[in-house]
Amino acid sequence: MAAATWCYHGDPEPEQPAVLVQFSNGRVRQADSIRFTVYRNKDTAHPRKKHRRILVSETERLSYVGNNFSSEVRKCNSLCRYFVGVLDKDSGQMQVYNAEIFSLQPLLSDNLIPDDTKDYQKKSYREKMDLCIETFGTSKQKRALNSRRMNAVGNDILNTAVTEAAANIIDAKGVTALIQDMAQDDVQNISIFLPPCNEDADKPEDVYKFEDILSPAEYEALRVPAAVFVNITAEEIAKKTEDKSHCSFVLEELKFLPADEKSRDHKARCLWFLDTLIKFSYLKMIKKKHPMGPECPHIISRKLMKNFTSLTYNNGSVQNLISASMKAKITAYVIALALHINNFQTDLTVLQNDVKLKESRMMDIAKAMRLKVSKAKGLPGLENDQNHKLGTLSLPLPVQKASGNQRKRKKMN
Repeated sequence: MAAATWCYHGDPEPEQPAVLVQFSNGRVRQADSIRFTVYRNKDTAHPRKKHRRILVSETERLSYVGNNFSSEVRKCNSLCRYFVGVLDKDSGQMQVYNAEIFSLQPLLSDNLIPDDTKDYQKKSYREKMDLCIETFGTSKQKRALNSRRMNAVGNDILNTAVTEAAANIIDAKGVTALIQDMAQDDVQNISIFLPPCNEDADKPEDVYKFEDILSPAEYEALRVPAAVFVNITAEEIAKKTEDKSHCSFVLEELKFLPADEKSRDHKARCLWFLDTLIKFSYLKMIKKKHPMGPECPHIISRKLMKNFTSLTYNNGSVQNLISASMKAKITAYVIALALHINNFQTDLTVLQNDVKLKESRMMDIAKAMRLKVSKAKGLPGLENDQNHKLGTLSLPLPVQKASGNQRKRKKMN
C-alpha cells in the first residue's frame, strides 16, 4: 500500500521543528481522528540526545511508533531540510517553519522489557530473541520481525474464520452425516474405475454385462491368439504350471475346459484376455507400441492403452503410465471377467495373488463391486492351511458400505 505523509497538528514551538508523519503500511482516511503524542529526551544538556524524539500514534485498530534517532530513520533526513508553510487566509501571508519527518511503524507488541524479570524469564526462546532484535537488531532484522508478526496476525484471522466456518457446517449437518459423506466419497473414488454396473438387473450376468468388458469386435479378435488354449493338453498345462508362464487362476481353469466346442472356445478367449490383463498390470511405464507382444491383436493393444493407462509427461515426451488407480481398474475388470467364467462366484484370494495386491485393497474393490465376500478353506491356488475369500455376485445387490480405510481403530491403553 502506498504511504501517505501527514502533518502533526499543533503549533510548532520556538526552535522546535514541526512534525511530518509518514505511515508505512497504508493511507490515512480520517486524519482528524488520529491522536499523536511526542516524547522528548530529558537530557537537554547533551548535544545529541536533546534532539531525540519519539512519536506515538493511536488509531482504532493499531498503535504506531517512530523516532528520529534509531537505525531505521532515513539517511536523507540528515542530508535534507524540510519546511512547513502555514498560510493565513485573511492576510494572505505564509509563515514557514522547520519540519522533521517521522516514519511510523505498526506496534504489534510491547517493545520494552518489563522491569519484573520474572515475566521475562517466563518468555519462550523465540520471544526473548524477538526482544533482542527489537532492541539491538539491524534494520533488516527488524523489518523481518515486523513482517513475521503481521503474517501471524493474518494467519490467526484466517484460522479463526476457517474454524467458524467448520463449526457452522458441523452445526448445520451434524457429525454423523459428515462421516457418512466421507465414507461415501471413499467408495465413489473406487467406483469410478469399476465396469458399468446395472443395479436394476434381473440376472447376475446383466449386472456387469460381458459386452462392457469385451466388445463384439474385441471378442472376435481373440479367436486367433486363444486357439492355443482350445486344444491344450494336460501335459502342456503341467509344463506351463512348472514354467509359471500364466497366472494361477488361468492355469487352474485350463484344467476344466468344457467339452462343447463353442463353450470351450468362449472360455479360452476369456482366459487369454484375463491372463493378458493381469500381465499388463505388472508394467509401470509403457514405452513400447505393442507392450504385450506381436501375438496380441492390435484392437486389444489399443484397448489396454486407452482404457487402462494414464498419460504422463516424462523426459520430454508423453508416456503411458499404469498408476495405482489404473491397477485398481484392471483388477475390477479381472474380477468381473472371472465372475462370468466361474458362474458368478470366484476365488478372490487367487486373483489377489495374481494381480499382486494387498488383501485390504482387494476387499475394497470387491465390496465396491457389490460382491458378497465369504471364507472358504483348501481351494486350489494357495496352501491348504490358508483361508480363501470367495466373491459372489447375487441379487439383490448388497448396499454399499464404507471401504476398509474407514475401519475402526483399536483402542490403545
